[in-house]
Amino acid sequence: MSKQRAAVAGLVVIAGAASLTACGVDSGAGDDDSKTITVMSHDSWGAPDELIEQFEEESGYTVKVQTAGDAGEVANKLILTADSPTADVIYGIDNTYGMRVVNANVIEPYVASTATDEAKELALPGAEDQLTAIDYGDVCLNVDDAWFAEHDIDPPTSLDDLIDPKYKDLFVTPAASTSSPGLAFLLATIAQYGEDGWQDYWTKLMDNGAKLTSGWSDAYSVDFSGGEGKGARPIVLSYASSPPFTIPEGESEPTTSAVLNTCFRQIEYAGVIAGTDNAEGAEAFIDFLADTPFQESIPDTMFMYPASGAALPELWAEHAPLATDPLSVDPKEIEANRDTWLKEWADVTAG
Repeated sequence: MSKQRAAVAGLVVIAGAASLTACGVDSGAGDDDSKTITVMSHDSWGAPDELIEQFEEESGYTVKVQTAGDAGEVANKLILTADSPTADVIYGIDNTYGMRVVNANVIEPYVASTATDEAKELALPGAEDQLTAIDYGDVCLNVDDAWFAEHDIDPPTSLDDLIDPKYKDLFVTPAASTSSPGLAFLLATIAQYGEDGWQDYWTKLMDNGAKLTSGWSDAYSVDFSGGEGKGARPIVLSYASSPPFTIPEGESEPTTSAVLNTCFRQIEYAGVIAGTDNAEGAEAFIDFLADTPFQESIPDTMFMYPASGAALPELWAEHAPLATDPLSVDPKEIEANRDTWLKEWADVTAG
C-alpha cells in the first residue's frame, strides 16, 4: 500500500493551508471557462485517466484537479478562500472535518442524483443535503503476523493491549497533530475511553514506548516491520484495507492483519463549493463520482471502500473485512472539541 492518507492536519493546518499545489490549471470559480470543472482534493487523489477522459467526452467538460494536502488542509483552504474560491467542487472532506466547512457556509446544498441508498446511509449527520458520501475506510491497528509467530507472542487484540508491558516499544503511529489517520486514532481512543479517560490512556501508551511519526508513510514504511516496512516495530496504525497489499508475490495470504475492534471509520465526501460560477459542472462531477464506474475504481485507486456498495476486488472481499462495530465520535462533537483535544494530546504526548 503505497498511498499516504496522512499529511499536515490539526493545529498546524491553518499555517499550511496557504500552500496549494495544483495539477492542471489554477482556474476555478470565477473562471470564464464554464466548460472547465476545477476539483479540489486531498493529496491522495488517484482517479483512472480513462474514466476521467470518458466523463470529459460524454459531458463536454474538462476536469482540472488541485491537490491541497490532507482533509484538514483542504477544509482550511476552502474557508480561507471563501470570498474567492479557487475550485468548483471539493472531494475528500471527511467526517472529522466535514462540520467545519458546513458551519463556515462554504458548501452549496447538493446530493448526487446517482447516490445509492448505501451512500445516503453514510451521509454526514447535519449535512445530509450538502455533502455526498463517496468512499470510506477503517483506521485500525495492523500487526506483523510473522513477527509475532517468530517471537511466540500473541498479537494484540484491543487498545488495552497496547499499554500492556508485553507490547512495550512495539507500536508506532502517526501523530494526531500532523496526520489524518493519527487524528482518527486519537478519536478512536476518545470513543473508547471517554473525554475523562483518554488522556490517562495516552500517558500509559507513551510510557509503554509508543512511537509517534509525522505521517502514515513514516510509520508504515520506515518503522513497521511488516508489509513494505523496514523497521523493528510489529504494530502500526494503518487501514483495514492494508493487509491485501502484503500478500507476497506468488502467494495467497497476507503477512499482516488488521485488529478490527480498534477501528475508527473515516468517510469521505464531495460537495459543490459555494460561490462557484460552474455549479452545474460541479454537480455533474459529483454525479460521476457517485456513479458505478467510478465507485468500482475506488479500491484500486483511492484504496478506500466505495460508498455505493459497489463490488469489491476479490482480494479485498477475502482479506480486508471492515469492522462490524467501528468506534465513532459524533461529527458535531469533533468540531466542537477538535482543537482542544489536539492541544491536550500534544501536552500529554510531550511528556
